Amino acid sequence: MKISIIVPIYNVESYLKRCLDSLINQTYSNIEIILINDGSTDLSNSLIKRKMKRDSRITLIEHENKGTYLSRLEGYKKARGKYLMYVDSDDYIDRHLLENLLQVGSY
Repeated sequence: MKISIIVPIYNVESYLKRCLDSLINQTYSNIEIILINDGSTDLSNSLIKRKMKRDSRITLIEHENKGTYLSRLEGYKKARGKYLMYVDSDDYIDRHLLENLLQVGSY
């Protein structure tokens, strides 16, 4: 079962690497990571593009600044997973989170 993870991004270059690494390194790997660059003016976009070269599960959507809600909505429209998860770009998740959630949901 694929899980779609949507991350709106706006000027978070100092947090973004930790966030993306926490998603990329999940023990459950059937995921798509949808990143929405909401008009960032810092180096967030170059970090994203470097990560995309190393991981084909990452998709980037770029648009002018519209805010978190509309960015999440764009990610939702692109998502193809059975389950959907939103992660803020200045957060990170435990590497077992998705695997544990699926195990709990199967009981």
